[in-house]
Amino acid sequence: MKKVSIITVNFNQFQVTEALLESVFAKNTYKETEIIVVDNGSSTDPVPGWMSKYPGVRFIRSEENTGFAGGNNLGLNVATGDYLFFINNDTEITEDLIPRLVDAMETNKDAGMISPKIKYFDQPDIIQYAGFSGMNYYTARTTCIGQGARDTGQFETAVTETGFIHGAAMMVRREAIETAGRMAENYFLYYEEMDWCERIRRAGYKILIEPRAVIYHKESVSVGSTSGLKEYFMNRNRILFVRRNCGIQYRLFFWPYFMFVVATRNILSYVKGGRAGLIIILLRAIWWNLTNRTDSTRLGFTIKNRL
Repeated sequence: MKKVSIITVNFNQFQVTEALLESVFAKNTYKETEIIVVDNGSSTDPVPGWMSKYPGVRFIRSEENTGFAGGNNLGLNVATGDYLFFINNDTEITEDLIPRLVDAMETNKDAGMISPKIKYFDQPDIIQYAGFSGMNYYTARTTCIGQGARDTGQFETAVTETGFIHGAAMMVRREAIETAGRMAENYFLYYEEMDWCERIRRAGYKILIEPRAVIYHKESVSVGSTSGLKEYFMNRNRILFVRRNCGIQYRLFFWPYFMFVVATRNILSYVKGGRAGLIIILLRAIWWNLTNRTDSTRLGFTIKNRL
């Protein structure tokens, strides 16, 4: 039986993380698992208390917030599984989640990554993710399949390829990581899993979804839907993704499209919504890409205990 390493990252959300752990203890039916929790620079260190409360879990403490990729990579450093299952701490699992994903990966030996269907925790009959369409590299746009739809079983088909996995729940074959490398940490937040998909796909692996496996997601627990942090990294990293992954013909189209369509639309939306302060954040996201290399580790945004 293949071993699965369950990896999750905590940042100032102790109760949320504990709810995930309780969910895993109560519902996981796959025996060969290890659980790794990374505390990513929380203002108060929860690890000593957790070590007493959850003796079977491996805890790692980072003194600074290293972002989504950085925190998960810290977990990867100590993981021993054949499959690495990265899940947000604001998720709760279902009984056959891991067995179904492992079975799909074992059946499809050319698969590098797989995600389950994701549903909203507070609206369990509503779908958040049932796959992604392929990306339009001219505009860096993709469509999340099924988002907001009521789940009537319409997506419960066999395992299939998808444009991208979902960062809230992604199982990755260790061999694929060894071939393509780890998640790029300079994204910090957003788009790093899409970048990872691109590199793993280019390494010759398929990206799959198993829609009969389900996980529940407490969306927006960590960031919030209108935060300056989210606006900055969503815009900065959308541009960075194109710079890192798209050919010159795509980049030549994307830059005018982003500057004259996306940025203009966003600015009008900020003003109309009474959030004009976000204009400066958008401009900083653009300026970062004009003044930094694609491998730059400069964030361009001060990270405090706000993530």
